[in-house]
Amino acid sequence: MISSMTGYGSASRQVSLGAGVVADLQVECRAVNSRFLDLGFRLPDECRGAEPALREMATQSLSRGKVEFRAAWRVNSGAAGAARSNPHALGAINKDRLDALYTLQEKAQDAFPKAQELSIAEVLRWPGVVSEPRGEEEGWMSATVEAGRAALAALMESRHAEGKALVGVLTNITTKMWEIVKTIEPKVPVYVAQYQEKLTERLSEALAAQEQAKSGAELMERIRQEVVLYAVRIDVAEEFARLKTHLQAVDTALAGKGPVGKRLDFLMQELNREANTLSSKSVSEECTQAALELKLLIEQMREQVQNLE
Repeated sequence: MISSMTGYGSASRQVSLGAGVVADLQVECRAVNSRFLDLGFRLPDECRGAEPALREMATQSLSRGKVEFRAAWRVNSGAAGAARSNPHALGAINKDRLDALYTLQEKAQDAFPKAQELSIAEVLRWPGVVSEPRGEEEGWMSATVEAGRAALAALMESRHAEGKALVGVLTNITTKMWEIVKTIEPKVPVYVAQYQEKLTERLSEALAAQEQAKSGAELMERIRQEVVLYAVRIDVAEEFARLKTHLQAVDTALAGKGPVGKRLDFLMQELNREANTLSSKSVSEECTQAALELKLLIEQMREQVQNLE
């Protein structure tokens, strides 16, 4: 399916920390537009070992976009109940570190008699005093990879859904462009003929005074030659042919599958080039307005195409 480059997915898994304590691990996967595939990871130390596996999954599933994996965890609320029945469930006191902290506090109070003693909360937060259960590396790896895979699947689903909506928008725009082409193209020969007639009249009036020595037939023949040469220069049949070819290529890409963003971006450049040529060669107000309308629609398409993978 054609996909957008923006999307979001998340998933959670549980990790056993030992002593009856469980951690809730949440993995998020976010994606925004980018010319290439740009992967980023914001993982806690416990999940860092899963980064290569997450990177491989992303490169196999995605081709473009700035994609970021984020992970965070916290102890499950059920751990409180485990702590009541097992005092060591939420961690063990490191007596050596506690004694060292007590000694440091005594020395500090000798130097600063008015200093307050540490509270229980401050003591427990002191690095190394409480050895919290962390679980095994294998458990963290497995949970992170599983949650990452599920988050990536949710991301891809959201990208597919947005891609489908974008295809609908782009299809509506190309339909309008086809209508403009089918309306204007048959009228171009008429516009050119009318312009030739007007140009002939103007040239005849302007040159009549300067070509008195020449016969009228010779003068008109020269004028017709000049008009024919100019008509060839302003002929837009080739531009319309290329315009229709590019539009057909856009329709084919939108009806296909897989990454099409780069191809469509190139086609937008080609369509814009042909619309500019039509505008520069225009010989009627209606043709000029049609070219401007085409350029506006192409710009609208270009903005939407930037979001496609």
